[in-house]
Amino acid sequence: MAEADELDTAGVAGHLLWAAQLRLDGQLAPGVRVFRRGSATAVASPALSGRDRIAVAGTTEDALVLVRDEILPTTGPGYRPFGDAELIARLVCGIPALVPADGPAFLWMETTAPPPDVPEGVAWLDSRGEKEAAALFDTCFPDSYAQPGRPGTHRWAGAYDPDGGGELLAVAGDAWSGAGCGFMAGVVTRPEARGRGLGAAVSRFVVDALVRDYGRAALMVDADNSAAVAAYRRAGMSGRVFGAAAVRAWGSAEPS
Repeated sequence: MAEADELDTAGVAGHLLWAAQLRLDGQLAPGVRVFRRGSATAVASPALSGRDRIAVAGTTEDALVLVRDEILPTTGPGYRPFGDAELIARLVCGIPALVPADGPAFLWMETTAPPPDVPEGVAWLDSRGEKEAAALFDTCFPDSYAQPGRPGTHRWAGAYDPDGGGELLAVAGDAWSGAGCGFMAGVVTRPEARGRGLGAAVSRFVVDALVRDYGRAALMVDADNSAAVAAYRRAGMSGRVFGAAAVRAWGSAEPS
């Protein structure tokens, strides 16, 4: 095993790129650490989308030794490994310090191709629009990690009432994006406006921008949120079932 001060981005899994939070010059974000052992790579990233996280990929044999012997002893109990569900389940079985994270199964979804069409009527919000978006979160999605003005959030797209009412009805954010992997979070639609395709519209707009600006768009979504998953698939995104683990006695009810 060797800790590295850079991440070889050629062919690397999207969630590793996301965790690295790479700058445009290829440098890791402050506090990010990359670990390698054989086929396994792990990226420990502090305060990423509301949590200290360890993105991990590789064969079980190499990943188990890497996480158990090299990463957990140096990162502390607040860091949570995440990656393909089967790999995380095997890490939990092989590392007594880990327990499965409570909560619903979730998907990592991504694409490197822009959506086939981008709807009209969606635009990036100005400062006034972001204040309206913050009020929308207060009312409709107060538990969202991504909200206007919070660290790691970059810009927000919104759709207003097309009937001329002037009310902000749906938003989606570009948050915790880095070179090689843009990330969408904070997708919310006002309850009375659901079923009109506005959430899908702002999502497609943001996915298109992320692919063009970062080369890839990604997100995490609860696997049982069938409407959202279907909308993201229509935007060209594909998904894998992911899992998360927590250090024993530090578990949390939120996997993603």
